[in-house]
Amino acid sequence: MGDIVLAGSTSGTVTISPPASAGTTILTLPSTSGTVVTTNTMPTGSVLQVLQTVKTDTFSSSTTNSWVDITGLSVSITPSSSSNKILVMAQVMAAGAVTTNNVLLRMVRNSTAINVGDSASSRVPSFACTQASNDNNNAPTPHASFLDSPSTTSSVTYKIQAWSNASTMYINRTPNDGDNSYTPRGASTITVMEIKG
Repeated sequence: MGDIVLAGSTSGTVTISPPASAGTTILTLPSTSGTVVTTNTMPTGSVLQVLQTVKTDTFSSSTTNSWVDITGLSVSITPSSSSNKILVMAQVMAAGAVTTNNVLLRMVRNSTAINVGDSASSRVPSFACTQASNDNNNAPTPHASFLDSPSTTSSVTYKIQAWSNASTMYINRTPNDGDNSYTPRGASTITVMEIKG
């Protein structure tokens, strides 16, 4: 470890930094009394970092009765402490192609499903179901949030998966997707926030 350099200026601040070869950290203090806040001194519940992925293009899959990754709807975050939590929030525009086709959605941390219902016989645990509709110009956009405890300081990837029970499923578009003013194109997002534990 090198020497710490103390340098004052007429602006009323003092800069403390290690040698340039080790990188520079600047700490600016007010001229009056106060408290220096770091991630170690911030109170429990403080937001330490926020990351988001926005998917604006469309996605479709004809896979049925199996979970499918929604391309482009994942986000990775590295917690600064294993005791911190991650608030995961998502909104997904999803629809099925026929009236008997429900599209289910679930959150996944790495390869583990989170924020889903209990298993019950052949029922599929998920956080949302976009109900089949006679209107192929419609696509619901369910929202979900979940406070996760990954208990790690390694990078964690959160993603959204979809399940179709009968036919093609669509993300960010309606099944019909006709070139009309009443046929929407949507956006889906996944947002993660590190919360101090």
